[in-house]
Amino acid sequence: MCGIVGYTGPRQCVGTLLDGLSKLEYRGYDSAGIAIHDDGDIAIRKSEGKLARLVELVAREPVSGTCGVGHTRWATHGRPSDENAHPHRSGGVAVVHNGIIENHQSLKKRLCGMGRTFCSETDTEVIAHLLDEHAAAGLSLAEAARRTVAELRGSYAFLAISLKEPGTLVGARLNCPMVVGIGDGETFLASDLPPLLSHTREAIFLEDGEMVVASPDGVEVTDFSGAPRRRSPQHIDWSPVMAEKGGYRHFMLKEIHEQPRAILDTLAGRMLPESGEVFFETLPMPDERLRRLKKVLIVACGTSWHAGLIGKFMIEGLARLPVEVDLGSEYRYRDPVVEEGTLCVPISQSGETADTLAGLREARKKGAVAISICNVVSSTIARESDGVIYTHAGPEIGVASTKAFTTQLVALYLLGLHLAAARGTRTMEEAAAHLQDLSELPRKIEEVLKNEAAIAAIARKYKDARDFLYLGRGVSYPIALEGALKLKEISYIHAEGYPAGEMKHGPIALIDERMPVLVLCAKGDSYEKTLSNLEEARTRGGRVIAVGTAGDRTLADKAEDVVFLPPCGSYTRPILEVVPLQLLAYHMAVLKGTDVDQPRNLAKSVTVE
Repeated sequence: MCGIVGYTGPRQCVGTLLDGLSKLEYRGYDSAGIAIHDDGDIAIRKSEGKLARLVELVAREPVSGTCGVGHTRWATHGRPSDENAHPHRSGGVAVVHNGIIENHQSLKKRLCGMGRTFCSETDTEVIAHLLDEHAAAGLSLAEAARRTVAELRGSYAFLAISLKEPGTLVGARLNCPMVVGIGDGETFLASDLPPLLSHTREAIFLEDGEMVVASPDGVEVTDFSGAPRRRSPQHIDWSPVMAEKGGYRHFMLKEIHEQPRAILDTLAGRMLPESGEVFFETLPMPDERLRRLKKVLIVACGTSWHAGLIGKFMIEGLARLPVEVDLGSEYRYRDPVVEEGTLCVPISQSGETADTLAGLREARKKGAVAISICNVVSSTIARESDGVIYTHAGPEIGVASTKAFTTQLVALYLLGLHLAAARGTRTMEEAAAHLQDLSELPRKIEEVLKNEAAIAAIARKYKDARDFLYLGRGVSYPIALEGALKLKEISYIHAEGYPAGEMKHGPIALIDERMPVLVLCAKGDSYEKTLSNLEEARTRGGRVIAVGTAGDRTLADKAEDVVFLPPCGSYTRPILEVVPLQLLAYHMAVLKGTDVDQPRNLAKSVTVE
């Protein structure tokens, strides 16, 4: 959940490293640091807190050099502090590391027995000591790294520099991402793409069990045993400006407003509304194999899990296949039964979510075929799946997911239609109607976004509430969960999502005049019953905020505040419903003065358990 950057080449790299770290702030962190080859030594500057503190430190105590590494840390072992911040140094070696070294205690005990002294509480420091131990025996930094990874258990991506080899960076990855950017006589390394895009569009995504050695002589990729791996760079289409705020106050607000464009990109080239056809170039599965499927298993975490709950409605309703939705953090620990003919669908924005990746591996080990849904090309989950549906949402910088979520829903909708076509469960006319509804979705989201001022006024009205209850039925229930999660994540207001029909089985006891109740009550199959639940909340004194269909005067008369949506189909409705909830959470957070893009204790890409 941390950020790594590295550079070697002809330029002074302090600014490059600090700028790269700024591009990774969205991942969440509690400290930052850099280490640079500087006039025969390794100069380290690091500090607890935001990156601005590190920038101030470097201004007071300048360093210079053309090869170095940088890091933003999110604490797993050891509290946030200057001592625990990366980089960590032992002798002539400095290291930055993402992930968790599971056997660090036994390694630390052994190293202490050899006379080595530790200066931090982190698991990372054992890597520095192991590297230095092997380098002191006369090995090159690359060979020292190979010896080191043979002793490590866990998940990691690390970069190391050595006093003995100025200008050389060595990196290794196992279950944590690392990208190599190829420039003109220079090399950039990072844990994600944004730090590279200002400098190069040519990138190599390291695979698990691979190492990289970058020096003035070029870049070499090998496996952990030292065998060369022939890897050609991929051209990356994302532009640096896509990772900037574009005039919006926060990345999150920018990304909320980018949803119409992101959905258009997800749909582009994948459907013909006139004929009802759906196309996926990255799904190498014949219809015959899809027809033999007996079950779909969706594995995901957090917001992606909410997308999976909606995907269950879509796939079951369209393709008539039973769907099971599991939390990645729970799935592999219950010895799951995977039947023959099971399709596993892992969902992850980053494609690196540790728990989701573990669930994917468990399902495939038990015989499932996998089609993943993710946003990042060549991410680990994408590479380890039999097929992949990329959402094409572009970089999502705000920790609280918005456009990644809605594009996941669009991808699930398309997958449901694709499975339905293969299995013959929908006529061409029915499929065409669904695709027409999807094609109108970006325009309808634009209509919802025009209500932002009214939604901001609702936020001002309820900003001092301590608790919220979100209610929804059917396909809207997961949106109630997602709306409550967004409010919790960025405004720190306690909120609970609940099935509207279950309210009377407990939560109704909480409702009084101090409890805002947000009810998702758009026209659809469960409209009348949800309206009845709304009435129950209102008669108990609840302050009701409703999200409904434009022109519904009955709903407007029963709610204290109402946000209207354009009429739409049953499976695009949840995609529309979530947009006002995103805006409500955003404006509540702004009014409360919280850190919208980087809420406390959270990280964008959860790459550890």
